[in-house]
Amino acid sequence: MRAALHNLGCKTNSYETESMKEALRSAGFEIVDFSKDSPADVYIINTCSVTNIADRKSRQMIHRAKSFNEDAIIVAAGCFVQANAEKVLENEPVDIVIGSSDKKNLVTSIHELIEMRNTGIIDGEKSFVTDLKRKVEFEELTIADNTSHTRAFIKIQDGCDKYCTFCIIPFLRGHVRSRKLEDIVTEIDNLSQKGIKEFVFTGINMSAYGADINYEHDLADVINSVNELPLVERIRISSLDPDIVTVDFLEKIRNSKKVCPHFHLSLQSGSNPVLKNMKRGYTAEEYFEKCNLLREYYDNPAITTDIIMGFPGETEEMAQETYDYVRKIGFSAVHVFPYSKRDGTVAADMPSQIPSDIKSKRTGKLTDITNKLKEKYNDGCIGKADSILIEEIIEADGLSYYTGYTTRYVKCLIRRDDGINIGDTVKAVVSGRFNKEYMLADVVNDI
Repeated sequence: MRAALHNLGCKTNSYETESMKEALRSAGFEIVDFSKDSPADVYIINTCSVTNIADRKSRQMIHRAKSFNEDAIIVAAGCFVQANAEKVLENEPVDIVIGSSDKKNLVTSIHELIEMRNTGIIDGEKSFVTDLKRKVEFEELTIADNTSHTRAFIKIQDGCDKYCTFCIIPFLRGHVRSRKLEDIVTEIDNLSQKGIKEFVFTGINMSAYGADINYEHDLADVINSVNELPLVERIRISSLDPDIVTVDFLEKIRNSKKVCPHFHLSLQSGSNPVLKNMKRGYTAEEYFEKCNLLREYYDNPAITTDIIMGFPGETEEMAQETYDYVRKIGFSAVHVFPYSKRDGTVAADMPSQIPSDIKSKRTGKLTDITNKLKEKYNDGCIGKADSILIEEIIEADGLSYYTGYTTRYVKCLIRRDDGINIGDTVKAVVSGRFNKEYMLADVVNDI
């Protein structure tokens, strides 16, 4: 049988989709593209529900899959299902629904549904959705291979207990659950032996890793354990809450030389009244101190973040505070989003909702500012040595280049040379700017 998968949402979803793909392949399914040109017998949509817009995209992809093959089995998995499985079954053209902590049931559910249909139960449906209001175990999923052969996302944690006022995720992902340290290390060790050089830790709230096991192991323990694996070259941490950045944490990991000096430190706003209304649990001043602490321990670290503009009650003065604040921090890159109302959250019912045109204007202004900050940071890397993990070959301006990222997540072009292969890590010096997307780099023998 042929199966096609489509992923929506975060890096944690990406890991889970890759794991489901492997489970299907191991069960004898042929994996094909999610396209009308490659009809499949089974379509799996790993959904997202972080915003109302994400819900709409999830529904659209479910209907698109059905349009590819009317007779196919349609599986909806993930957060959109977790939010309301019964409605999804009732209103969407799906045959199987799988919650955000039930993806291990994918292959079994498909076989069971096929068996039901073979016995004449044509309208049978399957549902695997765990109630995440109660404590549940970490769902152990694994990846034994990775098609990129350079970088792999590794899920180390699930769930969140913070309940920010704009976020529905704690209700859809449940309480904090930490993956066993030995399982993380085993998976990464196996993948590194297959040529993968960089591992990106991902989770819903990675800073809370270990909270559910009384910190028998914490995030620093994960980092240090993976650092000891001989074939691992890079460790990258996808997103952290500011509260984990302490002298104690940085002292624990300072000798883990494989940690990339790139930290995605969640912010959301540079205005204290907005942070308070978001229930973020820190002030702009405290966040600033965390950034300074990272710069004490790492040379020219890339500090990236996410910011929401147009949160309910945000005034022009508050928006200006955020513009000024991002300049003060000097981020290397920022993902900027207009506030999107999510039904079921506290913020959705807050007064003083901001009109769409104002949200769009503020988002555009901050995006312009942060684009300039990115260019400034990248230009500041010129003349500095770093390593670059080669990921692909592209043609640009009639020439052939290798592309890859430095440890600080600066995307570079290197003139193609027969002595370099995809998956190699090369020593290089950033030599200039190619365009807004790429910097140029030259390979060197010693750095």
